[in-house]
Amino acid sequence: MMSFISYFINGLSLGSVYAIIALGYTMVYGIAKMLNFAHGDVIMIGGYVVFTVVSTMGLGPVAGILLAVILCTVLGVVIEGVAYRPLRMASPLAVLITAIGVSYLLQNIALLVFGSNPKSFTSVVTIPALKLAEGKLTISGETIVTIISCVIIMIGLTAFIKKTRAGQAMLAVSEDKGAAQLMGINVDGTIALTFAIGSALAAIAGALLCSAYPTLTPYTGSMPGIKAFVAAVFGGIGSIPGALIGGLLLGVIENLSKAYISSQLSDAIVFAVLIVVLLVKPTGILGKKINEKV
Repeated sequence: MMSFISYFINGLSLGSVYAIIALGYTMVYGIAKMLNFAHGDVIMIGGYVVFTVVSTMGLGPVAGILLAVILCTVLGVVIEGVAYRPLRMASPLAVLITAIGVSYLLQNIALLVFGSNPKSFTSVVTIPALKLAEGKLTISGETIVTIISCVIIMIGLTAFIKKTRAGQAMLAVSEDKGAAQLMGINVDGTIALTFAIGSALAAIAGALLCSAYPTLTPYTGSMPGIKAFVAAVFGGIGSIPGALIGGLLLGVIENLSKAYISSQLSDAIVFAVLIVVLLVKPTGILGKKINEKV
């Protein structure tokens, strides 16, 4: 039983990282109606920034995370302005190909700057592990911080969207860009803000992911990025609570699959569950069916 609880809690920790990453996908799709497949590589850039600041420059973890958030935020805005904004009226296929191109560009820049050798990442979490049940159950500091961070981010982001003028502008743009522009909303600025928030969260996710799994390479963000996209679709892409539910479920399913079925088949099981869910409910768990008038 203690082993199951341990695997379950670790799954929640991994799922929390997926949920934070999935927020970037779900916000960009919900507002700009485009899939930013370079999002996973922004996670990797954030990880390298934290690694450079903490391990190379010798500064504290807080400074590393703050600098990573700032640089990834700027990177997200630049990617949106240079790569995606000119394609606002283009076909979805053109946007998808551009996103893949940006992803490979970021990976190769990281290869040129940092090399292909894996880096040993120093954890940004300094709190001790929590021991329960007379030491039979140990919860790492990284797990505690990751789950708490996910909850705080979800609450804060939900409050931001519901209570602030910028959040209301995001909701308006997601409903109808043309009508929002006629009402005086800066559509380009709102979409850029969405990319900025998603990229800032990607930097935090990168620091948490590399703290839990302390190996960093130029390809670190690729698979977590894909799985976070699966989590966003799983929960209902475009839905912030859906990103949370999808990420947590995905992390738990993956961790329990590794523990009780096969570590080699865990990824296949995750994607198989996604296929089953989409066959039963194509819009995802919390997704809503949209009827288009002809």
